Amino acid sequence: MGQIIAIANQKGGVGKTTTAVNLAVSLAVLENSTLVVDLDPQANCTSSLGYNAREVRPSVYEVIIGKSRPEDILCKNEEVPHLDLLPANINLVGAEVELISIRDREQLLKKSLIGLTDNYDYVIIDCPPSLGLLTVNALTAADSVIIPVQVEYFALEGLGLLLNTIKIVRGGLNPDLEISGVLLTLYDSRLRLSKQVAAEVKRYFGNQVFKTIIHRNVTVAEAPSFGKPVLLHSATSTGARNYLALAREMMQRISAISTKPPDFASPSNT
Repeated sequence: MGQIIAIANQKGGVGKTTTAVNLAVSLAVLENSTLVVDLDPQANCTSSLGYNAREVRPSVYEVIIGKSRPEDILCKNEEVPHLDLLPANINLVGAEVELISIRDREQLLKKSLIGLTDNYDYVIIDCPPSLGLLTVNALTAADSVIIPVQVEYFALEGLGLLLNTIKIVRGGLNPDLEISGVLLTLYDSRLRLSKQVAAEVKRYFGNQVFKTIIHRNVTVAEAPSFGKPVLLHSATSTGARNYLALAREMMQRISAISTKPPDFASPSNT
């Protein structure tokens, strides 16, 4: 069974979807069979991989509520071998309300992916920028979670809520959920602020911070406007190299995980 990895942070603009798309593409380029699950109602992951979210019918929403099988909506990527997508569309907007009345609502995504994940080495779930039922479904289904953190003032603001949600999920819904790592994004080496914030995040999370840093790069920012991940838009760019390095580091981390990560309720003493 493939490793299921959620990319989560309720704060917007931290590079969550960018990371989900480009990490998945990098894993596929490294010849790992990879599935992207777009669980964000904005469907930016879907459009970044070249699909028109307005034309996607049905979507992952219908899969979650049991009206469609995941195999029936699977999108094969013609440009990237080994990469598939479960696309999203605007219907996910109402999912938070509609799922409230469904029994075992936190387990719906996990149940819908049973069997499908056996076909992949990695499954990357792009979570919405919230801590609602969709994100809880992703964390319940996942083996681990990556937390992107933008290198800016208040970088750690709000992360306590996410870490608390992870603890709650571990407490009953998914006791085996691991934290793959914290990823520093939008780093600008020219700015003293970037270095100060990066140091602060590393003091707080210790060795849970990925060594790979995603630098602020115009190529990464413009790639979605072409409906392409950065590796297809500019394979030699800094952004492409960063995400390939992240994919390699993440693969090493996942293979090395043998004990539960440190409790993130308090700052690291390392």
